[in-house]
Amino acid sequence: MKYVLCYGDSNTYGYNPNIGRRSRYEKSKRWPNILQNLLGDEFEVYPEGLNGRTTAYDRPGFCWKNGLQPLPAILGSHKPLDYVIFMLGTNDCNVEMGLSSQQIADGMEQLILTTREMGLIQQERIPQIVVISPAPILEDYEASPFNGEIDLSSVRKSRELADLYKKLCSKYECLFVNAEASNIEVSPLDCEHLTENGHKKLAEIVYKTIIDNERN
Repeated sequence: MKYVLCYGDSNTYGYNPNIGRRSRYEKSKRWPNILQNLLGDEFEVYPEGLNGRTTAYDRPGFCWKNGLQPLPAILGSHKPLDYVIFMLGTNDCNVEMGLSSQQIADGMEQLILTTREMGLIQQERIPQIVVISPAPILEDYEASPFNGEIDLSSVRKSRELADLYKKLCSKYECLFVNAEASNIEVSPLDCEHLTENGHKKLAEIVYKTIIDNERN
């Protein structure tokens, strides 16, 4: 049996842009659960998605959405882990955060380093880390209910993450998935969240990434 942790934000939680705030896709339509079905009985997938989660930074009024703070406990509660998959960074692009794309990548680096450290402490081995650069925010954000939380700089920063995350993966021997290059579909209704087809395609790409790694 292999164990997989999917650690992310609202797109891992399964936020449904067709309905609006406080909504969620059915369990069978969320990418971690689709991934579970694709991997089959020899794998167990743990979805850990939180709306608004950042990489490693406090959000004003929502410090509990800092992705770094609970990570050691979550890693420990699911050990042993063979794969830890990160898809974070979109919320770091929000106007209120005031972060550069490099600072967001620095936050992802902290998640990688913490996972490596905790792997040795908690289970005496480092799990294979997979970093997904999120699908960028769409440019037509003026029509989004999140307009004001995101702006043109948010769009730009979200597009810069792929190259920065790829460099991190090379540095720390992580597996890399580029959601933009893979044409993962984002809903034009809010410009941030995946469509049902986006969830399905992302799960298929992550599945292939894991299976290819298992064969090597």
